[in-house]
Amino acid sequence: MSSGLARTALFSYRLAGIVLYPLVGPYLSYRAIKGKEDRSRRLERLGYASLPRPRGPLVWMHAASVGETIAIMPLIRELRRREIHILLTTGTVTSANLVQSRLADEVIHQYVPLDVKFPIKRFVAYWKPDACITAESEIWPTTVSELARRYIPQIRVNARISDRSFDRWRNYGSIAETLFEKMALVVAQSDLDAERFRDLGAWPVIVSGNLKSDTDPPPCDETLLARYRKEIGDRQTWAAISTFDGEEQAVATVHRALKAKNGQLTILVPRHPDRADAIETMLKEAGLTVARRSRNDPLTPETDIFLGDSIGEMGLYLQLTEIAFVGKSLAAAEGGQNPLEPAMLGCAVLSGPHIQNFRDAYQHLVRKGGARIVRDVEMLAKAVHYLMINDLARRKMVDSGYDAMEEMRGALSKTVKALEPYINPLTVSARLQPKAATAAAAVR
Repeated sequence: MSSGLARTALFSYRLAGIVLYPLVGPYLSYRAIKGKEDRSRRLERLGYASLPRPRGPLVWMHAASVGETIAIMPLIRELRRREIHILLTTGTVTSANLVQSRLADEVIHQYVPLDVKFPIKRFVAYWKPDACITAESEIWPTTVSELARRYIPQIRVNARISDRSFDRWRNYGSIAETLFEKMALVVAQSDLDAERFRDLGAWPVIVSGNLKSDTDPPPCDETLLARYRKEIGDRQTWAAISTFDGEEQAVATVHRALKAKNGQLTILVPRHPDRADAIETMLKEAGLTVARRSRNDPLTPETDIFLGDSIGEMGLYLQLTEIAFVGKSLAAAEGGQNPLEPAMLGCAVLSGPHIQNFRDAYQHLVRKGGARIVRDVEMLAKAVHYLMINDLARRKMVDSGYDAMEEMRGALSKTVKALEPYINPLTVSARLQPKAATAAAAVR
């Protein structure tokens, strides 16, 4: 595609957004009914601010969902230590709840505006960010163009690009170059990601590693942990986390295959808890007894499946076991989910073969011996059984996972160093602000 056609395509995209803008209100209302939008904060999606802008330097940071939000928490805290205000946008209700519970006093949270001319112009004009730092894989053309028009540096951190996305962007090379060349800096997770961003027109690009390796383990309610450990008693456990449709059926198959041998409790944590009713129905039809976290059900000796259908309690589920299968890897054609949290919480990690989204992390874990790849349900059942009956092998995988995590640390310091040309001037400016006026203006 020529550069002229690329400009035409991007113009058509922006024009389509303008034409369809009158339908945005009904669209957001529909999503709110489905529970996918916060009804009381829908105007934020149209670029209307619900909080005042503090005086002084402000960086707009965007994380699409829960995983990206967790990944950039250490970076957010580093910028706050430098007295830079953080406007954090997210795109889901779940991630907004996470921000409220873990970052409420450290950031100004807004829902990300739709990638349409009027909401984006309104949002940027009000907040006047000194820089924009994003941590997601999507590229939003209208947002990119508006920030570039206002000469606001656009920086992508913890950046990765999947096989599918890379192939798609390469098919529209001129559009990709037009957008990616507007980035002031890309800090990529791996050498492969960096090479791909350069091929698409981004420059400069550096490699930092995965910021998720520098995050703290997910929190856990110690009272709940003690309660469930008491209820589980001496039973063996394993967990299947971040599962997608098709994988819950595989988990049920594994549980039935091993129940007579091990009498284990299976902990099942779907990636989308709103599917819990359908999952419970499927499990009961398979003859399994289910306890649900959302109902605060007790775990009895008869409980087959502990269904973890709650938000923000992954730390609890992972500390109830030492064996964790990570989903979106067995039934999905492409994907994988983050294996770092189970590794840092002392679990031997199992995964299906589809791990493209976390290829680098899995390579480190597998090379050190902290993770194993299974190709199908039968192999998963054999791996779970082997780890349950072989304490030495399980302990060796757990220790190897810790070692791999230690090797992967350091992404935060590399990222901060790469950002210094952009954040050091803001730090100086922030520290020159009158303290009393800044504190008064920052009231949210």
